[in-house]
Amino acid sequence: MSYPQTHPFVRAMALAVAPLCLPCSLALAQDAATATLPTVTVNASKIKLAQTPGATPIDKTALAPKRVATSDTANLLADVPGLSLYGAGGVSSLPAINGLADDRLRIKVDGMDLIASCPNHMNPALSYIDPTQVGSLTVYAGIAPVSSGGDSIGGTIVAESHAPEFAAPGQKAITKGEVGTFYRSNNNASGANLSASYATQAFNISYSGATSKADNYTAGSDFKSYDATGRIGHTLARDEVGSTAYETRNHTLGLAFKNDNHLFEAKVGIQDMPFQLYPNQRMDMLYNKQDSVNLRYLGQFDWGSLDARAYQENVDHFMDFGADKRYWYGTNSGAGVPCTPIRFAGDALGTCASGMPMDTEGKTTGLSVKADMVLNPQDLLRVGADLQQYRLNDWWPASGGGMGPGTFWNIKDGERDRTALFAEVETRKNAQWMTLIGVRVEQVKMNAGNVQGYNPVTNGTAPMFNYQMRDAAAFNAQSHASSDTNLDLTALAKYTTNANVDIEFGFAHKVRSPNVYERFPWSTWTMAAVMNNFVGDGNGYIGNLKLKPEAANTLSATFDWHAADSIWGIKATPFYTQVNNYIDAVQWNAATNAAATTLVTNGFSVLKYMNQSARLYGVNLSGHMPLAKTSWGEFGFKGLLNYTKGSNETTGGNLYNIMPLNAKLAVTQITGGWANSAELVMVQAKDDVSAMRNEIKTPGYSLVNLRGSYSWKTVRLDIGVENLFDKFYDLPTGGAYTGQGTTMSITGTPYGIAVPGMGRSIYVGVNVKF
Repeated sequence: MSYPQTHPFVRAMALAVAPLCLPCSLALAQDAATATLPTVTVNASKIKLAQTPGATPIDKTALAPKRVATSDTANLLADVPGLSLYGAGGVSSLPAINGLADDRLRIKVDGMDLIASCPNHMNPALSYIDPTQVGSLTVYAGIAPVSSGGDSIGGTIVAESHAPEFAAPGQKAITKGEVGTFYRSNNNASGANLSASYATQAFNISYSGATSKADNYTAGSDFKSYDATGRIGHTLARDEVGSTAYETRNHTLGLAFKNDNHLFEAKVGIQDMPFQLYPNQRMDMLYNKQDSVNLRYLGQFDWGSLDARAYQENVDHFMDFGADKRYWYGTNSGAGVPCTPIRFAGDALGTCASGMPMDTEGKTTGLSVKADMVLNPQDLLRVGADLQQYRLNDWWPASGGGMGPGTFWNIKDGERDRTALFAEVETRKNAQWMTLIGVRVEQVKMNAGNVQGYNPVTNGTAPMFNYQMRDAAAFNAQSHASSDTNLDLTALAKYTTNANVDIEFGFAHKVRSPNVYERFPWSTWTMAAVMNNFVGDGNGYIGNLKLKPEAANTLSATFDWHAADSIWGIKATPFYTQVNNYIDAVQWNAATNAAATTLVTNGFSVLKYMNQSARLYGVNLSGHMPLAKTSWGEFGFKGLLNYTKGSNETTGGNLYNIMPLNAKLAVTQITGGWANSAELVMVQAKDDVSAMRNEIKTPGYSLVNLRGSYSWKTVRLDIGVENLFDKFYDLPTGGAYTGQGTTMSITGTPYGIAVPGMGRSIYVGVNVKF
């Protein structure tokens, strides 16, 4: 499925990259000197909520060039200090802040707290908004105020679509829109986006849609010694990264009404994802349908502002083996030949299994209310409440062989309900001091119904089918209900020494209850366990009904030196986090149903979630400065350096998937309509790995990326080259490669191969406003 590098279009794109050379832009500078973006006079609502302290908004001008280079919204966060990405599907990377990822972060999309409804977390919150649909991104790293935190210990990410605009008094109705398309060479990726809106002084109707698709990508060189996929007649080149193809479509329809200082919004969202394959999971997403309804009221009063929201999301999710993984199993299938009829274990005529279908249905209903009340010129009181109800069913229909004759219930009638109240006081005593003190009380109730294996009346005779009846009976005999009362505290202060120095420091106590896939998966059967894995390490996982909530205590400070006009600046943020009852895992022995006494040290294994203790610390640096103003334009420099160390205090080992020391340096140039950059990415070798999970070490690497854009009045052109020198490298947090082969078996794919990064890729994109 790789795209040939000799294709005429690829050669054409290679020639088109020449303008990226910084000096080359001079020739076009004179004609572009007067090029400006159109001025559209609109009157957004007068309503404006106060910006919560601790927030790091991402510069909107920095988002534009990234939208063409990626279809994964999480990648838009790549330049945030302390942030890294867990590798997953092509549009579903999982953000990590200072070593804490996935459900340890609170991620909101248009105010909705969305939950991954999948045992592999293939549909995380940010996968439901396309990069072209993002209007703003804000990150709260570490010390997140209680008004933006909750049920998380690592921080908060807030993604918002484009805000509604309204015509100014006396102005005619506004009709506007944008259409765009892109192409990326390495994996033959392409896509298109369309947005349009009509607005009067009081009414706005808008639509935004985006679609993207891609084939498998190729690495910089061969990274495996085999080409078999387990499907007869289908092989992969040894530099092709199997199961990295995807296709996705997102649509949003919005209505907004404004009456003086009152805004009412309604949004309907639909995602239709035909497939998204996964290089570090044993299954692939072969269908994902999400629909959501999101209602909001925002009002401004003499005493402050009120923000209220109600939403509901439904997810229909299906997994099985994709194009690069073996589909037919059983004695009658031989090495993967299609067989008929479907026969189950114990049949005298042999067995035949067609894949392993896995269905998940999730429903999330939420309500949130927040009020900002001005107590006096110095003090602002922020109070609010959050309610969330989550329902989940996860079942695996019979498909033959050991998968039957009944349905395997991984989680049945799963429930996770949250109720929270919070209050915080923001005080600005003078021009130098700002303080924020907040408290949040949250109750998390969880429950689930009784379960059963594929065959509810026997444990089976073959070892790999053992213990289903035993494990189901043991799970069903226990109480599945739990109720956690969690307390969050935040104390934050900011001191402005002068126009050039700001110091922000604080303490946070944050608590997170386990998610449904940490508590409820019950089977010790290896094949079932390896299907419950949302970290991509190739291992299998068993839930634990006795898990306690994680409690994190974080100390952090940010030292910010900058020019009075912010033309230059440098930030340093050291942090320290101690986590009690950190949810890690221990290798498990199914025969004894206890922790393994003899550990697997060079392969994949089955683990059970356990509460332990953890410690994370590090420092994040970022900065920017002008370099020169010449006849060739304005040159600047920006840089980023992140270091995180994570250790398990109980075992003395390392935490899993901690990004090693990394840095990013870029030289930028602006002249006329051109904005160009040359970027160097450097990552140290990952040697501090989790021994319990047999995490794979990765060598260090450096990459060079070139990016450029040119803007006319209504047209924007983006071009670039990622991994200019086609360097081979392994993704430090990309997990284990299980993208092809006999992935149902824990030993069916070779151990020790990390998912590699993408080789050279040339991209081009055009956006036209109308």
